[in-house]
Amino acid sequence: MSAISMMGRSLLGIHSNRDRHNDPLARLRFAIETMPGSRKYQFTPSTRLEVLNELYSAFWGPYSDLFLPQSSGPLSGLLSEAQKAAYGYGTGDDTPIPGKPCGRIFKKGDSCYRCRSQAIVDQWAIRHRATVPHELRDYMGRTVAYALDFVLDTLDFSPPELSLPPTEAELKKVSTADPLGNDLFAIIVWNDEKHSFDECISHIRDSVGCTWEEAAEFTNKIDGEGRAVVEVSSNIPKLLGAAKQIASIEMGVTLRRAYDVFREQVSAVIIEWLMDLTQCRILNDCITLREVIAAETYAPRKKDSSSLTSNQEATKVLAEIKDAARLDWLFLYHAKLWKRVRLNLKRIMASILTINHEHRLTVAVHFASVYHRIIDTYLLVDREAETSIKYFSIQLFTVPSVAAYIVRHNGIITRLLSIIINFFTNNIQNKRIIPAPDSGRRIDVESYPFKSKRFMPVFSDLRYICTNRTIQELIAHNHDYVVQFIPVCQLFMGINSNKRAATSHVEYETESWISVFNVTLSLSRVVKVYGEAFQYASTNNLVYAIIAVLHAILSTCTLSNDQLDKNKYSLIMFHSVPFGDAEYSTIQFDVLSQWVSFHHSLHWLLAELFKHVHLLTGEKLRDIGFKSLREVILRNASERAMLTVVDFPLRVVTMVAQIRTGLWVRNGFAIRGQLLHYRDFMLRELCYDQDLYILQSALVILDPNIVLVSILDRFQLVEWFSGEVAHASYDGGQLFSMVEEFLYVIITCVSESANAHRLTPLQVVRREIVHGLALGPCSFTELCKRVAERIVDDANLDKALSMVAKYRAPAGTSDFGVYELQDELFDEVNPFFFHYTRNRREEAEGILKARLTKATGNAAPVVVPKPMDVTDGPFVDLPLIFHSEVLMQIIFFAIRNVFVHTEAAGSIAASGDAILDQVLHLTMLGLVEQPARFIPLCLGLVFEREDMALVDILCKLEYNDVYKAFKPKVQWCLDKMAEMHPTEVAQRRTSPATQDPSVDAADQKKRAAKARQAMIMQQFAAAQKSFLDQYEDEDDDDDEDGEGTATPPEKAEPLGPCIVCQEELDATQPFGILGFIQPSRVIKRLPQEPRWEVLKRDLECPQSLDRPILPPSPPDVPQLPPQEEVAPFGVTPSEETRFGLDGSVCGHLMHVECFSVYNASIEQRHLAQPTRNHPEVVERKEFLCPLCKSLGNIVIPVTPKPHPSAASESMSLSEWMRKSKIEFLTAEQEPVVDALQLQYSGEFVFWAAEDTHFPAAAARTETEDGLYHMTETVDNIIRPLSAQTGHLREREEPPVGSRGRGLYLPNDFVGYTVSCAEIAQRGIGEEGKTVADTVNDSTVMRLIRGLVTCLATRAELELPGRRNGGHRVLEQAILRRILPGGIRDHDLAATRPFLFRDPLGVLLEVAAVNPEILGHITGLMYYASLVRTTIALVEFLAQTAIDEQLDTIYPTHQDLFGDTISTFVLSVCRHSKELEQSAENILRAFGEGMFERMLYAHTLPFLRAALLVNRAILPPRNGSAPDPSLPEYHRLLHLLNIPPLSDISSPSHEGLRVALASWCSHFGQNYGGPGMIILDYPDVHRLARIPRILDEIFTQNAEALTCQRCETIPVDPAICLICGTVCCHQSHCCVDEDDRKQGECNMHTRECGGAVGVFFLVKRCMVLYLYAGSGSFTQPPYLDVHGEFDYMMRRGRRQYLHMPRFEDVRKTWLNHGIPTFTARKLDASIDSGGWDSV
Repeated sequence: MSAISMMGRSLLGIHSNRDRHNDPLARLRFAIETMPGSRKYQFTPSTRLEVLNELYSAFWGPYSDLFLPQSSGPLSGLLSEAQKAAYGYGTGDDTPIPGKPCGRIFKKGDSCYRCRSQAIVDQWAIRHRATVPHELRDYMGRTVAYALDFVLDTLDFSPPELSLPPTEAELKKVSTADPLGNDLFAIIVWNDEKHSFDECISHIRDSVGCTWEEAAEFTNKIDGEGRAVVEVSSNIPKLLGAAKQIASIEMGVTLRRAYDVFREQVSAVIIEWLMDLTQCRILNDCITLREVIAAETYAPRKKDSSSLTSNQEATKVLAEIKDAARLDWLFLYHAKLWKRVRLNLKRIMASILTINHEHRLTVAVHFASVYHRIIDTYLLVDREAETSIKYFSIQLFTVPSVAAYIVRHNGIITRLLSIIINFFTNNIQNKRIIPAPDSGRRIDVESYPFKSKRFMPVFSDLRYICTNRTIQELIAHNHDYVVQFIPVCQLFMGINSNKRAATSHVEYETESWISVFNVTLSLSRVVKVYGEAFQYASTNNLVYAIIAVLHAILSTCTLSNDQLDKNKYSLIMFHSVPFGDAEYSTIQFDVLSQWVSFHHSLHWLLAELFKHVHLLTGEKLRDIGFKSLREVILRNASERAMLTVVDFPLRVVTMVAQIRTGLWVRNGFAIRGQLLHYRDFMLRELCYDQDLYILQSALVILDPNIVLVSILDRFQLVEWFSGEVAHASYDGGQLFSMVEEFLYVIITCVSESANAHRLTPLQVVRREIVHGLALGPCSFTELCKRVAERIVDDANLDKALSMVAKYRAPAGTSDFGVYELQDELFDEVNPFFFHYTRNRREEAEGILKARLTKATGNAAPVVVPKPMDVTDGPFVDLPLIFHSEVLMQIIFFAIRNVFVHTEAAGSIAASGDAILDQVLHLTMLGLVEQPARFIPLCLGLVFEREDMALVDILCKLEYNDVYKAFKPKVQWCLDKMAEMHPTEVAQRRTSPATQDPSVDAADQKKRAAKARQAMIMQQFAAAQKSFLDQYEDEDDDDDEDGEGTATPPEKAEPLGPCIVCQEELDATQPFGILGFIQPSRVIKRLPQEPRWEVLKRDLECPQSLDRPILPPSPPDVPQLPPQEEVAPFGVTPSEETRFGLDGSVCGHLMHVECFSVYNASIEQRHLAQPTRNHPEVVERKEFLCPLCKSLGNIVIPVTPKPHPSAASESMSLSEWMRKSKIEFLTAEQEPVVDALQLQYSGEFVFWAAEDTHFPAAAARTETEDGLYHMTETVDNIIRPLSAQTGHLREREEPPVGSRGRGLYLPNDFVGYTVSCAEIAQRGIGEEGKTVADTVNDSTVMRLIRGLVTCLATRAELELPGRRNGGHRVLEQAILRRILPGGIRDHDLAATRPFLFRDPLGVLLEVAAVNPEILGHITGLMYYASLVRTTIALVEFLAQTAIDEQLDTIYPTHQDLFGDTISTFVLSVCRHSKELEQSAENILRAFGEGMFERMLYAHTLPFLRAALLVNRAILPPRNGSAPDPSLPEYHRLLHLLNIPPLSDISSPSHEGLRVALASWCSHFGQNYGGPGMIILDYPDVHRLARIPRILDEIFTQNAEALTCQRCETIPVDPAICLICGTVCCHQSHCCVDEDDRKQGECNMHTRECGGAVGVFFLVKRCMVLYLYAGSGSFTQPPYLDVHGEFDYMMRRGRRQYLHMPRFEDVRKTWLNHGIPTFTARKLDASIDSGGWDSV
C-alpha cells in the first residue's frame, strides 16, 4: 500500500482496532498514574506490555496505519520488532537502514566495529521524508513530552547514591513521590563487578530467605538489567535487617518505597520505548520520529511539576542551571539509572546526534552546560563508571566544529582546567568539586584524587578537544589559553620529590609514585598537544608563550610562590666552579643529598614551544624586534635566570644517571620503578627527551662553556675531567658509569637533530622504524618494543613501515610476519641514536661494520657520523660547541683517565671501552661538523697537567694493543687531522717500526704461545678421531655377534632403552610402548536424512587422498541459509558422527615393572600436592610419559611382524577360497567355539569390552612375557568407557547378564583407531608415497600391531592349551561366516547377513588369529565393502531430493568398475524388490557416472585403511611398485594384490562371484528398509567454516553468533570448531544445572566431541581446547596484517584467517592430540587455580 493511500485512509477515519478515539494522552496519564496501586506495586512482564501499549496508543492516536499495516494485528511488544516482521527492515544495529548513520554504541567485549551502512544522510533524508499530519505530530510531541516529564519527575526522588537509612524513622523521612505515603517498601540490589554470580546468589538467598532458583533469577536480572527488586514488604525491621546483611559484603543495595520503585520501573520502560522509536519509521521516514524526540528533549520541563518544588535536589539544579531543558536533566540524572536503562538512554542521545550536524551541536551545547556536574558525579559518586554519560563526550569533543563551538561559547577548556586544579587540590565538598582561590592550591599525593583512576578520562577529554586543528589555532592565537594552562602545569611542579638514602635502606616504600606517574602520563600528553598547537601560531604569539612559561618556571623554581615545598626546596644559590683556565658561576646543588622530583611539566611545555624552530628563525624574529632566540630569552631573563630554568631538568637527568649507576639502590624498588617509567617506558618521549632538549636548547641560548660546566657540576665530574682520577662519592665502577652517562647526554645534545630539522610526524616515525629495524629483522610486536611507545599509536606508523621495510609473511604454523629494513636505508642509521641503549648501540654498530666490510672488503671499517646540516633556525649555531675549550678538555681527560685507570688496574674498566667509544665518536663529530676550528684545538690546546694535546693522546692510543679495538676510529681521526695539518700530525704519530723492542719481544712470546696451543689442539683432535673409529668398529662387531645368535636373518627393529631405568630392552623382561585410549567422535557419517549439499560434497571428493589437498577458501562472511537447518559455520550434528575408542602411542618404551613403579610415583605426587590441578587423573589411570610428556593410560605390547608362508603368498584368491572352504567343511565344528561366537552376528564374545570372562582368565594366567599384564591395562580402560557410553552404541548386544556385551573391540576400538589414522592422513602426502608411507611408522605401525596382539591375547585366554592358542579354530569360525556354504541353510534365518559386519573389523579379527591369510581376506573384504557401499548409496540416493539441475557426469573408471556399473548395482540389489526398484530409479535419475564417482569415493577409505593394516602386520610385498601418476585407487589395488571389479567376470574369479552372490542373496532376504548400512564421510574432515576476516562476523551477520540454548548473542561467544555451534563462553546464562562450575562449552563438548572440545573464542581471539574437565588456551588461527595474532583483541587490528594455523588446529583434533596438549600445558605450570588460569 502506498504512503498516500495509507494517509488517505487515516484522514477518512478508517482506523484499525489499535486506534482509540478518546483523548489518548489523558488515558495514558490516568493509566500510568494509577498503575502502581492497581498492580499492587508488583511490576511484571505484563505490566511492561501494558505500559508499552498505552504509550504507542497515545503516540500515534488514530494514525496507527502509518506505522503498521492493518493486517498486523494487535501490538504485543516493541514497534521496531513489529515493523521488521511486517516490512523486513530491522531493529537497531542488526539491519542497517539506508542513509541512516549507524550510531553504534560499543557493548562490553566489543573490540572493533566497521560500519558499512554509512551513507550520505542528508541527501537520503531529503528524498525519503514523509508528510506527517499536524495532528499526528501533535500527538507524538505531547506523548513524548509527557513521557520525558514522568521520567524526570520520578528521578527527582531517586537517590544520587546507594545508601541505607540507619533506622526505621530515617527511612520514613526519605522524600517520596507517593501522595499517600504508603509504608510498603522494596529492597533493590544493584549490579557491580566485584562479586561473582555464586557469591551473589548465596548471599541474596541467605539474606532474603528465598529459594536458590529465585536468587539465581534475581542475580541474572541484576547482571542483565543492572538491578533487581528482591523483596517487597511492609515489615520494615525485617527489610532493614536483610538490606544491611546484603550490604555487609559491599554489594549495592537500597531500601525505598515500593511506589517510587514501581515508577522507576515504568520510567525504564518509557526510556526503552523512546529508544525503540529511534529505530522505527513512519512510512519510509526514519528521521521524523527522532526529530520529535529531539525537539521535546530540548524543551524545558513543565512548570507545574510538584517535584521541582518539593524535592531539595531538584530545586538546587533548577536554581543552578538557567533555562534547563529536559536534555540537561537527563544528563544530570543519568547516574541515578541502572545499567540497561543507562545504555538505552545513551542510545537515544546517540540517535539524536545522527540526525544532522545542527542536532549534534545542540546536544553538545547542553552537554557542555552541565559538564561540570557530570564530572562531579563521575569522579565522586557514580558506582558504575563504565556506563557513565561522561563517556558521551567522546562523540562530541572529537568533532572539530562542535569542539570549536563549545570552546568559544561554553568555555569548556576553562572549565576542564578548573576541574583538574580543584579536584587535585581536593577542594571537594558534599560530593562537589568547589572552585578555590589561587592561594589555597596545595597538592597531597596521598589524597583521594591521586588514588582514584577516574581522572584519566578528564585529561582525555581535554586532549580530544585540543587535538582538533580549529582548537589548536585558537590556542595559538589567544594568549588566554596558555595563561590558563600554565597554572595547571604549575600545580604539579616538583611533586613527589625524592631524596637519596645514603646510609640505610628505606624501610617503607610508598606506592604513591604510581598514582603520581599516572597523573603525569595524562598531563604530559595534554602538554604535548598544547605545545604542538603553536605550530599554527605567529612568531609573536610563540614568543609570548615562551616568555609566559619562562616566567612561570622562574616564579616556581625561585620559590616566589608557594608551589614547591619549602621544607624540601631551598633558594637558588650560585657558586664559582674553576675548570680549565677559567671560573664559571653555576647553581650550587647536590643531587646526592637534596630533593629532586621527576615532575616538572612547565619545562616540558617550554620544550614543546622551543620545537617550533620554523617560527624562531632569524628572519622571523627580526620582524618582531629580536635577532635570535638567545636575545629573546636574555632580554626577558638574565643568564642566571636561564641557568635556573635549565637546572631543574638537569637535576632529573643527573638523578636518572645516578639511579642507573646504582647510587640510589637504598631507595628500593620505588625509585627504580620511577626511573623505568620516566626513561624507558611510557614517559620517555614526553618527559625525559624533553629534558634533554632543554639542555640542547641551552647550548644555543647560553654560552656553551657555562652549560657544559653546569652539567659537569651537577654530575659532580668537574674534578675528574680536570685530571683527578679519584672521587669522593663515586667508587671506581660508579665513577666510570657516571662518566658514560654524562657523555651520553653530551653526545645527544650535540648530535640529535630531529627537532633542529623540525621533522614531520611521518619523518619522525620513519626514523624510529629505521633504527628499530637496523638491529635485525623482527616481528611487528618486537619492533614496537624497539621504538618509542608513542610511535606505536601514531597514524603514520603503517605508512612509514611500508616505506622502509620489506615484509616476509608467515609460512608455517609457528611463524610470524617479519619486517626487514631495506638495504639502502642502512646508510641512515646512526649507532649513537639517542633512543638506543648501550647494548643496542654496540649491536647496531656491529651490523653496520659488517655491511661495510662486505661492501668494501675493509676488515676494520669505521662508521663515520654525518653532520647535522642545519641551515636555519636557532640550532644553526649548535655545531659551534666544537669551538669550546671546555669540550676539548672533556674529550682529552676522558681518554687520559681511562689510560691511567687501565695502567693502574692492569685491565680496562667495565665502562672504559664504552667511554673511549663515546669520546672517539664525539671527536669524529667535531671533525665532521667544524674541522676548521676543531682540528687546531686538537693540535694546539695543550693541557699543562699532562703537557699533551688531544692529538698526542690519540697517537698514544693508536698502536696500544690494549685498545686495538679502537684503532680504526683513532686512525680515522688522525688521518682527518692530517688532511689539514699533515706535517704536524705526522711528527706526533708513532709507527710500529719505532716502538720499543721489548714490546716486539712480548708480542713474539704471545704468538709462539698461540702456535703451541694450536698444535696441541690439533694433536688432541687426531687422537680423539682415532679412538672413536676404534670404538665404532667394536660396536659393529658386537652387533654382528648379536645378530648371529639371537635374531633371525632379517634386520631387527631397534628398541633402545627403557625410559625409566635406562636398561636395554630385551626378552629378559617384559616391556611395552606407552599409549593412550580416549573416547572419540571424529569419524563423520552421512546423514540419515540426506541433503543435497551432502551429495554435491561427495561428488567433489578428490581421486587421490594421498596428495596435498588445499582446504577450501573460507567465506568472507558467514551466510545464513534460507532455512535454519544448517548453521552459518557448518554444523555436523553429533548424530552424524560415529562413536568409538581411539588409541595412540607416543613411541617410548618401558618395562612393565617400571610402568607399575612409575604409576605408584604419580599417586604419591598427587598425595603430596593435593591442591594442584594435576595434568593427569589417577582415577582414570592416566600418566604423563616421563620423556615427551604425552598423556597415557595403557602400555601396549611390542611385537615383530610375522613372516607369511610362501604358499599363501603364491596362491591366488580363488584358489585360496577353494582350499579354505574344503578345510572348514571337512573339519568338525567345535561346540566350544560356537559358544564363543554370537550366532546372529558372528562376533566373538571375548572381544567385547565388557565381557566378564577376561579379568578372571587374565588373573589366573601367569606368563613371563607380560602380554597379559599389558592387555589388562587396556581392559582396565576400555571396560569403564564401554559401560559409560552404552547410549552411544548402535551395536545389537546380547541380553543383560550374557557374555559379549559392550563395545566390540575389532570394530569400535582397533578398527576405529585404524580409521582415525587413515582420516588424519587424508589430503597429506607427496609424489611416490602412499598413505602407509606418510604415517609415522615407528608409532602408528607399532600401535596397530600392539592392538592386534591384545586381540590375539584375549582370544588365547578363551582356548588355553590349544595348539597355537586356538587360532586355527577361530580362523575357521570366521571363514564360515565369510565364504559361501559356511552357514547351513537352516541357520541362515537366525543369522544376520555378513554384509552387516564392518569389513575392517573382520580384517582385524583375521589379523589377530592368522596373519598369513590377511592378504586374501583383504581382497574379500574389499568386495564386501564394495557391495555394502552400493547398497548404502542406493538407500541414500533414493531419499535425496534433487534441488538443482544436474550436469551430466560420464563414467571415467571403467578400468576399475567395468563398462556398465549399472549391471553390478542391479545384480547386488536384485534380491530385494524394494532395493532393485530404488536402484533402477537412481541410475535413471542420477546416471551411471555419478553413481560410479560416489562408489569410488566411499570405497577408497577402506583400501587406505586396509593398506595400513597390511603394512603394520605383514612385511612389504615383493613386486613392482605402481605408477605414481595413477590415481590412488589403482595404486592401492596393485599394492594389495586385489583384482578390480572390471576383471571379476573372468573364469579365474568364479569363487569371488559366488561369494558376492551369496552375500547379496542373504542380505536381500533379510532387508528391512533404509538405514541398515550407514556410510562414513569419504572426504577430508574439515573444521567449521569460519570467515576469512574475523570482524565480518560482527558487521555483516551478527545473528550468526546467536546461542541456540539461550537464544541471545553472547557477550563472549565461542564457536565449536568441530560442528559450528555457537556457545556462551564463561557466561552465567548457560550453565550445567548439575555442575554449576561447568558452562555451555563443557556441556556442548559432551554432546559433540565426547571427551574433547575445540572452540574458537571470537572476541578473545584464541582457541580453547577442552578435555574431560580440563583444558587450555592456544594461539588463534587468525593473524593481522603484520602476521601476528592478537590475544583478547587488545590491538584492535583486523584479523585474517591464516590457513596453516587453522590446519594445525585441525590436525591436532584429527590426531587426537588435544588431551596431550592440555596435559603438557598443565604440567608446565604448577597452579592451584584451575586450568583456566594457565
